[in-house]
Amino acid sequence: MTHRFLNKNPEPGTRNPVFENPEPGIRNPEIEAIFPKLVEIRRDLHRHPELSNREVRTSKIVAQFLTQLGLEVTTGVAHHGVVGILRGKQPGPVVAVRADMDALPIQEIRDVPYKSCVPGVMHACGHDVHTTIGLGTAEILAKHTDQLGGTVKFLFQPAEEGAPVGEDGGAKMMIREGVLENPSPEVIFGLHVYPPLEAGKIGYVAGPAMAGASRFEIKIKGKKAHGAYPHTGVDAVLVASHTVVALQNISSRMVNSQDPVVITVGSIHGGNRGNILADEVVLIGTVRALSDTVMDETERRMRQIVTGLTSGFGAEYELGFVRQVPALVNDPELTERLLPTFERIVGKANTIQTPPRMGAEDFAFFAAARPSLFFSLGIANAECGITAGIHTPEFDVDENCLKIGVAAMAGLVLDFGVL
Repeated sequence: MTHRFLNKNPEPGTRNPVFENPEPGIRNPEIEAIFPKLVEIRRDLHRHPELSNREVRTSKIVAQFLTQLGLEVTTGVAHHGVVGILRGKQPGPVVAVRADMDALPIQEIRDVPYKSCVPGVMHACGHDVHTTIGLGTAEILAKHTDQLGGTVKFLFQPAEEGAPVGEDGGAKMMIREGVLENPSPEVIFGLHVYPPLEAGKIGYVAGPAMAGASRFEIKIKGKKAHGAYPHTGVDAVLVASHTVVALQNISSRMVNSQDPVVITVGSIHGGNRGNILADEVVLIGTVRALSDTVMDETERRMRQIVTGLTSGFGAEYELGFVRQVPALVNDPELTERLLPTFERIVGKANTIQTPPRMGAEDFAFFAAARPSLFFSLGIANAECGITAGIHTPEFDVDENCLKIGVAAMAGLVLDFGVL
């Protein structure tokens, strides 16, 4: 299938009203001018992180910033989401830019001036950077509405890390509340910080880029007995142990080795005393796969294995399998069309084709609804000790990535909508 947008610009990435010089590495004076402001915003957000569905302060900052730029602003979307609409003065497509805002329940240990002021909460996944880049992109594009072809819809999303138990939220809720309508974007762009890449580099994947994620809970039901007489009971711990090991056969022997799948049991609970056979053990874990087909096959095989094991040991079971996020698939044709944008901004040598990742990202819901391009932003700086992975208490970024992020995101919007 050929998307109609592929015929809009036969030489993508070579011209637009902001980035006129095609030579890579050239500093953009407009972005350089607002860089101190971007650093200040990012550090403020980093000092005041907010958990999923609790992004009250962050959403107020975002809404105020967009309003001052003259965008049409809607708040309270999916609890604390913010939508800003920037209308260009030239005809063109509707393009969406997504940035997430929530933090994680992690205690920050890195001693920096902008260290989190909230005990047990920090921006350990770079969403402070994502939000700041979204705001910087809005400011740059707002200065060029006379040359901007079409409309840009900024989606500042809460609860990317997952809504608290018993609550709804995230991209799925935003879509259900109508963020992809009135106006309806033709494509959606997003990014994520990526510690394996140094600041100044951009990573991309055409096709499946990040895994879908499912949560499973297996309850093994046995029969209590004295530990000295195990033959009189059914040992749920023993059955659970065999189950943990057997599940690993799915990826190594039951699914095509060319189709990555990860099965992790992250929690085991059961029993109440060392000399008593446990009558119940609960296994909780996650499955990651790059396609719905592999996820379906994995669930089927899990049920097959648990049914056989529990039957053989004389136990019973309950298995819950919840699909949380689909695989994130970048539109291959859109990616190919806009790859020159990255190459112009950071150079061909710094535009890296990265392997698909088994981490999950709920931008996948947007990518399932519209052709999308979700790219990786390099943030590491070994000389400054910035090398820690996401979701760790040592996580930080080289703030020069803010300039690259704004240049790349604004470049994608302008190159896609160029007349």
